[in-house]
Amino acid sequence: MTARRRNWLLIFVVVVFIVVLRTFTGPARADTDYFDTRKPQIIAHQGGNLLRPGNTMLAFNHARSLGVDVLEMDAHTAAGGEVVLMHDATVERTTDGSGSLNSLRLDEIKALDAAYHWPFDGQSTPYRGKGVRVPTLAEVLERFPGMPLNIEIKQETPSMAEPLCTLLREHGAERRVLVASFHRGAMLEFREACPEVATSAFSGEVTLFLVHQKLGLASLYKPRAHALQLPAQRYGFDLHSEPVMRAAAERQMHFDAWTINDEASLEVLFARGVGGVITDRPDLAVAVRKRFRD
Repeated sequence: MTARRRNWLLIFVVVVFIVVLRTFTGPARADTDYFDTRKPQIIAHQGGNLLRPGNTMLAFNHARSLGVDVLEMDAHTAAGGEVVLMHDATVERTTDGSGSLNSLRLDEIKALDAAYHWPFDGQSTPYRGKGVRVPTLAEVLERFPGMPLNIEIKQETPSMAEPLCTLLREHGAERRVLVASFHRGAMLEFREACPEVATSAFSGEVTLFLVHQKLGLASLYKPRAHALQLPAQRYGFDLHSEPVMRAAAERQMHFDAWTINDEASLEVLFARGVGGVITDRPDLAVAVRKRFRD
């Protein structure tokens, strides 16, 4: 046997071992009401970042008025441990301030203009100076009782698993949120701290699922995550294809496509039976879904 064939055989054995291990191990997933909405779900990315300044109450209020099913947001912690909502770890891109969120006190963050640079075209700033502030997650939980929320943990350190879990429990929001993160460590910490809350697959879990699917072994995959949230392409593969969606559905995983901002793509995904679309144009997504159903 040549060295090349031995290497491929070793890879095959490792893959089979991982498949078997995942098939017979892993805790049960938490019960959730997060997915009990209209289908496919329309998930307003940062509240609809192409319509209003993202991750602000202005955006979230506007998205709800459009009739979206889920508000999506990005979470960090301030210096005092409060959970605040912003995409970046630093404030320069979106506000009139500077520094990292982790290093700023909540009162310093609250003094910033969260719409200072939006919409980032270098020409217009329609909401600058209009009192748009960086919200806390607590404020969103209070403002939108019962509304499903998709909360992405953006930071790995310091860990925000405990403060996030505590906040969700204090507001009785455990069953109406989906927590996501690309970071393995952040997601595992959160699942350990808050096993009753539904979660999305982190990057390594996505890769493992795709390996199973490409090998025709998706039926053996035992997911911990409740949802797959995937871009259109990864590793040169079409991740929004019907076979990938079908494999996810067979494993009882909700499938969200991101970030979908054009009419043609929305129509294709709705026709394929996508579970949800994460979009910066929730107005367009709502209109296309209505027309698609009619």
